[in-house]
Amino acid sequence: MAPFARTPSTARTVRLVMPVAALLFLGLALLVRVVDDGALRQYSGTALYASMVWAATLFLWPRLAPVPAGILATAFCWVVELAQLTGVPAELSARSLAARLALGVQFDPVDLAWYPAGVVPLMVLHHLVRARHRRNHRATSSSQRPAELTRAHSGPHS
Repeated sequence: MAPFARTPSTARTVRLVMPVAALLFLGLALLVRVVDDGALRQYSGTALYASMVWAATLFLWPRLAPVPAGILATAFCWVVELAQLTGVPAELSARSLAARLALGVQFDPVDLAWYPAGVVPLMVLHHLVRARHRRNHRATSSSQRPAELTRAHSGPHS
């Protein structure tokens, strides 16, 4: 975590970090699938799916603040879940593993609660990283300011 504290939170940095985060969420989901075949597998997979959507949201819009990013990611997950009521995702999932992984097959109202469970902790972390970056940026700016003012007031004849 230390490198992120010192690295400016630029759009480029976010776009580099988010695919790594998504891969970590995917790896964790696959690990859980190996060690459990019950409720942990089901609900952690749902939450980690939402975490991957959060990472994709920030990849696409890297300057998005934590709350809008979380709302957008959760809303996307809810739309996908509600679309399962139509049967279209199930039909697409029968033809494609990628569609099955991305769209699911069957509506489960419990999933609607697990999507925020996968996003809210990331929103909090996102907020904390941004706040720390701002504090560090202000501290760096204020420590440089006196030297800049001294040079500006000393003038060419000093």
